[in-house]
Amino acid sequence: MKCLIQRVKKASVTIDGKIHSQINKGILALLGVEKGDNRDNAVKLADKIINLRIFEDENGKMNKSLKDVQGEMLIVSQFTLCGDCKKGTRPSFDKAENPELANSLYEEFVTIVKQSKIQVCTGKFGAMMDVELINDGPVTFMLEK
Repeated sequence: MKCLIQRVKKASVTIDGKIHSQINKGILALLGVEKGDNRDNAVKLADKIINLRIFEDENGKMNKSLKDVQGEMLIVSQFTLCGDCKKGTRPSFDKAENPELANSLYEEFVTIVKQSKIQVCTGKFGAMMDVELINDGPVTFMLEK
C-alpha cells in the first residue's frame, strides 16, 4: 500500500464539473493499493498518517499531528501510484491490485480513518477526478506499508 500525503490549506475533488468533496486544513491522501496488501497494511498506514507530526507548533516546528490540529483528510484512490517506471517509457501496472479488491481495501482504509474521529472526505473509486489543492509548505511525503 502506497500513500502520497500532502499537508494542505484546502483541497477538493471535482467529478463531471461538480465538487464531490472538499476539506480545509488537513491532509490530502492519494492511496494506491498493491497486490498482497491487506487490512493490516491499511491499519498501520492509517495510524501512521493520523499520528505523523507534520503540522507546525507555536514555535514553527513540525511537532503536531492531524489529530492535534483537528485537521481533516481527503482520501483519493490513485492506482497510478502502483505504476513501475523503471523499464521503458510506459508504466507497468502489474503491481496494482485488481479493482474489486483494491476498492475493498480503499473503503477499509477510509473506515479506519473515520473510526479515529478524523473528519474524512473521499473521491470516488475508479472515477476521473480533478483534484485541486493548496499545498501548505509545501509539505509532501511518500509512505508505504
